[in-house]
Amino acid sequence: MDIQPLFAHLRQFDTPTIANALEIAQGKRSTRGFTRQTYLCAFPKLPAIIGFARTATIRCSTPYDPAVRRKNQIAYYDYVAQGDQQTIAIIQDVDSQPGLGAFWGEVNTHVHWGLGCVGTLTNGSMRDLDAMQPQFQCFAAALSPSHAWVQVVDIGKPVEVFGLDVADGDIVHADRHGALTIPRDVLEKLPDAIDLMARREKVILDAARKPGFGIAALKEAFAASDLIK
Repeated sequence: MDIQPLFAHLRQFDTPTIANALEIAQGKRSTRGFTRQTYLCAFPKLPAIIGFARTATIRCSTPYDPAVRRKNQIAYYDYVAQGDQQTIAIIQDVDSQPGLGAFWGEVNTHVHWGLGCVGTLTNGSMRDLDAMQPQFQCFAAALSPSHAWVQVVDIGKPVEVFGLDVADGDIVHADRHGALTIPRDVLEKLPDAIDLMARREKVILDAARKPGFGIAALKEAFAASDLIK
């Protein structure tokens, strides 16, 4: 299946909309599968990003052997470049003080964009805000002027960032509100779920925007919304 048209469609919607649509598609609410903490957004005006997760861990506080660092760096880039679908780099900084050094900046955003990666979610830091690849979205915990001893530690293993557990190949949707994973078994159900949600909400919003709106009109709107299937 060519998943890109579906990704392009879902990218039109913010992540809270996707979260609500997941509840409809799955038939239940959940307290898992989405970020729990606030993060910084490099480019708030960009639309949401969606793609397959490429996971890695980094650290910045420990000196490294340059040859080993380069070997791990190339292995990581090889991993990111695999496949022909768009990806999102999910990077967990495993230092005791995450974000001491910035993995993300001018060079890495341009390199990743060239390798088919559309953005990143990291509990680490970023820098070079004015020199980043302008279409590459960065969601990070902090800013740092230095890269310190930044180095890749593990590649392709499960990670946890901002309370969200992500494994290699997971489908991630993210914007300035937060990020979530989309189970593959409900991915194709999301467009219809979004449409249903929008039609239900429209009844309530239309009522709320009318002059003279009050509790009686709200009760009527809720009742009408509940009938929409």
